[in-house]
Amino acid sequence: MTTSIDPGLFKAYDIRGIVDKSLSVEATRLIGAAFGSEALRKDVREVAVGRDGRLSGPKLRDALIEGIRSTGVDVVDVGMVATPMLYFATYELGTHSGIEITGSHNPPEYNGLKMVLAGEAMYGEGLQRLRQRIERGDLVRAQQPGALRTADVSGPYLQRIAGDIKLARTMKIAVDCGNGVAGAMAPALYRALGCEVVELFCEVDGTFPNHHPDPAHLENLADLQRALRETDAELGLAFDGDGDRLGVVTKDGQVIFPDRQMMLFARGVLAEQPGAQIIYDVKCSRHLAREIKARGGEPLMWRTGHSLIKAKLRETGAPLAGEMSGHIFFKHRWYGFDDGMYAGARLLELLSREADPSAVLNALPNSASTPELHLKTAEGENFALMERLQREGKFTNAREVITIDGVRVEYDDGFGLARPSNTTPIVVMRFEADNQAALERIQADFARAITALKPDATLPF
Repeated sequence: MTTSIDPGLFKAYDIRGIVDKSLSVEATRLIGAAFGSEALRKDVREVAVGRDGRLSGPKLRDALIEGIRSTGVDVVDVGMVATPMLYFATYELGTHSGIEITGSHNPPEYNGLKMVLAGEAMYGEGLQRLRQRIERGDLVRAQQPGALRTADVSGPYLQRIAGDIKLARTMKIAVDCGNGVAGAMAPALYRALGCEVVELFCEVDGTFPNHHPDPAHLENLADLQRALRETDAELGLAFDGDGDRLGVVTKDGQVIFPDRQMMLFARGVLAEQPGAQIIYDVKCSRHLAREIKARGGEPLMWRTGHSLIKAKLRETGAPLAGEMSGHIFFKHRWYGFDDGMYAGARLLELLSREADPSAVLNALPNSASTPELHLKTAEGENFALMERLQREGKFTNAREVITIDGVRVEYDDGFGLARPSNTTPIVVMRFEADNQAALERIQADFARAITALKPDATLPF
């Protein structure tokens, strides 16, 4: 017997769709049954399940749990928690497998699933195996459903971090959770570290009534910047909808993007693990590799995508990894998963040693750069165009052309990047240079290379 399910649900790194349309209650139940069937294949007998603060969370949780239990696999429901707390639960409870029901930074009508099976993030082919099981009807049906229990990991999570991270002095910080699920934990966590906390939108509300919970977009940081102007808080932290990404704002309103955050984190880690490898994605600043080398570390550039970075970190044993989107992964003193709240705690530990944290952050190396720019293409065309650019692209005075993820061209005075998005039909572009003139020259070089292959391209710069 075959069953149909929308293949568009299965993205590169997670499962995601519009609730009651592609991501229906029945689709969620089937995904649970497929995950339970895969779990049995890996001899996994219990799975942790958590959810974020979206309004659709409870009904999708019930369907997911029903699907998992239908295979005979036990479930431990850890309640409404941030995604990194679900990851923490897989260690704390010994399941090593878990699913977070979360729409992350997507609009309120979306929801999705982030999955860990037998200690590894499930993405790409692993997610497609779930889809294929559902379509084939290859789902285990146990005579006796798996057991269901509940557990609260909030206390152990807070205690684990507060027991390890020590601030050199009390700090006053502003925390903006954008009404995402991090609001249920972040203020308490930072108070446990000894901070005084100014709360912005920390009430969990799945309609996100104040601003969208995505610190990667500058407009979502305006309230935090205002709070820093109007109070005596010395630093601002912001989180996305499920708490696995961190945004940082200085007292004077400057946004410290994640590749610059990584410079500071790398300094701290390399002081304790000299010579260690530090992983970062292709979107990150040239200054990050220079900073890692200057501190005696080994920089390793890798493909964009939190699941891909996480897998590379497991493969290499590196103590730290991060990507431009805000996912920061500490294996040093932590578990190796992406956790915005923990990254915020590590940042405070480093900055509490400084009289003027904002001056330290603002002094991190910086260059003229663009935000992410998007070249729109037809469905699937972004991959074909990037494959051609890798083979046929002609770049003027390029020092190095890196093709691990699209095309990143290194020049003496900057870099340009074009890579295919794994989630939408666009080419993601980013540029950095020593000055504005060099930035414009590099953009013009990319414009020539791309329009030679696609004359009708509407470039985003």
